[in-house]
Amino acid sequence: MQFDLNRITRKNIQLLKPYSSARDEFSGEAKVFLDANENSLGSPLTKWYNRYPDPHHVQLRNKIAAIKGIAPEHIFLGNGSDECIDLLFRCFSEPGKSNTIICPPTYGMYQVSANINDVAIQEAPLLPDYQLNLAHIEQLVNADTRIIWICSPNNPTGNQISLDDIETVLNNFSGLVVVDEAYINFARRRSLIFLLTDYPNLVILQTLSKAWGLAGLRIGMAFASMAIVEIMNKVKPPYNISEPAQELAIKALDEVGQVNDMISELVEMRKGMAAEFRLMPWVEAVYPSEANFILVKMNQARQMYEFLLEKGIVVRDRSQVALCENCLRITIGTEQENTILVDAMYTWFEQ
Repeated sequence: MQFDLNRITRKNIQLLKPYSSARDEFSGEAKVFLDANENSLGSPLTKWYNRYPDPHHVQLRNKIAAIKGIAPEHIFLGNGSDECIDLLFRCFSEPGKSNTIICPPTYGMYQVSANINDVAIQEAPLLPDYQLNLAHIEQLVNADTRIIWICSPNNPTGNQISLDDIETVLNNFSGLVVVDEAYINFARRRSLIFLLTDYPNLVILQTLSKAWGLAGLRIGMAFASMAIVEIMNKVKPPYNISEPAQELAIKALDEVGQVNDMISELVEMRKGMAAEFRLMPWVEAVYPSEANFILVKMNQARQMYEFLLEKGIVVRDRSQVALCENCLRITIGTEQENTILVDAMYTWFEQ
């Protein structure tokens, strides 16, 4: 199906003249910066943080590009993936007119951001095996459908979505298909970044918050065509990622080997925790996971959740979510944290 970016881009966004920061009007080397009304004397923290950060994140994007094997022009960086999600709605959906399709159970910010941007939500719930219901998605699509959201590995179920099904949606939908790969580093299947050259309507979201362990820095990534990235850059705030966040992320990205070691360790602990949960007599199901968490179905899930809270242990109660009834989503912690959790769960059972 033919994809026309102009058709789905809001007209006011097409006509928008982006804010031009002081640094946008300068390129090259300089020694004296008197253009941005900064405090020239420094700051209480360090003399460097009195200056505005690079609005284009050039060094950080180049570093990510080298790791991901993609040109920097295909990378948008946001203040967390949540900013990327919000910008996709703001750029490509008409408030009060457009609709979007989500596939619950899934990441809740798609719905929250749609509501903030006054975009109608259509739901195509996953099948019992947590895969896409392609027939239902096809029924929901209409002329005002602008974005279909697919989370893979999915949150909270932990499974990856069939690649064939994702390509079916891409081939048969003339709007944007956003594949959220926040947990892709923990999965066996590689990222779908390689599909960007084949599908101009594909947007892939990733983050430095999960496998890279940089949740406090708030850096999300969107990989897409140059045309889509240019529109998102036009709409974003000029300095959406702070200087300390950029500096620390650049340093962290030099440690690919250490991150890969942590990923391997977490995956091994995930296997061990899944085996431990299966031994618990009150556990009904342990769902296969390609993420750094496990969805566990059990008797009296809510009571278990509240008991763990009393012990100072916080997990995520998903028992009221469709297709996740009586389920807790449990993140893989440190070895010590995992032991504390398991011991507490047995204490609850033995009461």
